[in-house]
Amino acid sequence: MQTLTDAAAALRRRETTALALTEAAIARHEETRALNAFITFDGDTARETARALDADAARGHWRGPLHGLPISVKDLIDVRGLPTTAGSRVLPGTPAADDAPCVRKLRDAGAVLIGKTNLHEFAFGTTSEDSAFGPVRHPRDRSRMAGGSSGGSAAAVAAGVGLGSVGTDTGGSIRIPAAVCGLVGLKPTYGEISATGVVPLSLSFDHVGPITRTVADAVLLWSVMRDAGAVDLPDAPRAPRLGVPREYFFDLLQDEVRGAWASAVRRLEHAGVDIVPVSIPNAASTPDAYVPVVFYESYAWHRDYLLHARDRYTPAVGERLAMGANVTKDEYERARAIGARLADEVDAALAGVDALALPTMAVIAPPLGTSEIAFGDTRVPVRSVMLRLTQLFDISGHPAITLPMSHDLLPTGLQLVGRRNETAALLALAAALEPQVLARR
Repeated sequence: MQTLTDAAAALRRRETTALALTEAAIARHEETRALNAFITFDGDTARETARALDADAARGHWRGPLHGLPISVKDLIDVRGLPTTAGSRVLPGTPAADDAPCVRKLRDAGAVLIGKTNLHEFAFGTTSEDSAFGPVRHPRDRSRMAGGSSGGSAAAVAAGVGLGSVGTDTGGSIRIPAAVCGLVGLKPTYGEISATGVVPLSLSFDHVGPITRTVADAVLLWSVMRDAGAVDLPDAPRAPRLGVPREYFFDLLQDEVRGAWASAVRRLEHAGVDIVPVSIPNAASTPDAYVPVVFYESYAWHRDYLLHARDRYTPAVGERLAMGANVTKDEYERARAIGARLADEVDAALAGVDALALPTMAVIAPPLGTSEIAFGDTRVPVRSVMLRLTQLFDISGHPAITLPMSHDLLPTGLQLVGRRNETAALLALAAALEPQVLARR
């Protein structure tokens, strides 16, 4: 399938038009409706925008690096003129008066906004099953999950409905669906892309970032959306060193993931990458740092809705949100302190390497309806399993990216984690390693 960067180059060479790319996205949406990737698909407005952009191009006026490229946005993020549902019947459904800053930057750069994607209700889940608009289905196997909470964004990109999408990541919600759908998903450094105009899950951990087919495409969207403006990537290290944190992260892995990881490591080592062990000694305390904060902060935002509109939530999400009422201020502060110590441990693990490397997901895409996953005699809730390898880096705020690392029908992801405030360096490294890691499609 065509990438963002390829389409942008073809537009500049006059080999295609914004309208042709948009019509292709509209046609593909019609062909893949069964995936339930979108809550609102705005084909008519997209056509109007594309025609206007083609007229600009004919006059030699290019809006920016995304001129004429069809992009979708997770329906947690405000897009002017479209409702923000957050995958729920709770919110009023009135059209947003303004674009979120990240969407405004996309629009200013010439993107054609094609619609808003389905998600796990209020982003409070990893499966994209608990949505008021029905579950998102995996593009390669419709009996399975597309991951979450940005499942619609990943399913849309994997199915070729548009050339990229914007999601959010509070515990892994960009990286998880990107990994299970065979895509690239970037969670930038915390705060690098504004989360204003985004329905919050946990203000302390919420991140905005792209889901794309390639690292170059992720760079393009990240560079447009970041608050500090576009930036050139540095040179990647010639002899990269990747640190592998063994404690906790490799305790529970499905055989398919373990095998894909071993193959990816062999390819990297053959390419001259130095793989070294590193330590995050207290990684097992990640849930202790994560759960109280997310429950406390999400309940604070939802308190009034839970009081007056509890019956409009999906049962599972409503129940989890209500549990936040039981988290005390002291428990919240203790969790924040644990998270601060873990962030320091991640910094220490990165001290002698260019990035950390580990699987993105412990499992391949589970079947819809799965509640627990067995690892031998151990059974673990599906949500805990899916968050297990990603949520630490939302707590710490370090940039993290997932790359596909298997050729199988159901993909798996390799996760790279960079130093705080060095997303550009992480992207440069990911682009350099992509030929060795990325599964051919």
